[in-house]
Amino acid sequence: MARIMAIDYGRKRCGIAVSDPLQIIATRLTTVPSYKILDFIKDYLQKEEVEVFIVGYPVDMQNNPSEAIKYINPFIKKLKANYPEVPVELADERFTSKMALRTMIDAGLKKKARQDKAMVDAVSATIILQSYLERRNRH
Repeated sequence: MARIMAIDYGRKRCGIAVSDPLQIIATRLTTVPSYKILDFIKDYLQKEEVEVFIVGYPVDMQNNPSEAIKYINPFIKKLKANYPEVPVELADERFTSKMALRTMIDAGLKKKARQDKAMVDAVSATIILQSYLERRNRH
């Protein structure tokens, strides 16, 4: 089976997580600068097959797109243009940064490590992906 890739897209950097080939477990992969994300994906797809891209999509408490969509929508458009054979699904990313920080605290990471925004972004992508996998497997 192919993997599933989740992307927590930000203005400065993107957190990336991938599933295992059986699509059961989400694993934090890395964080890359946003301007390099398409190159990273291109390199990754030369080594691994990806069945679907899950992109964190920011919405407010009323499910309206947040201000950040003006940065994310152009990325999604480029992603679809570059990889039309790979579906792109959007996932609610509300609270993922807070959940990532909580996860890091629960894991016993020191304050200095928790201040690493790149790690927070990658953990956020992992949370987005694991939530997607759990939701999909329930159906």
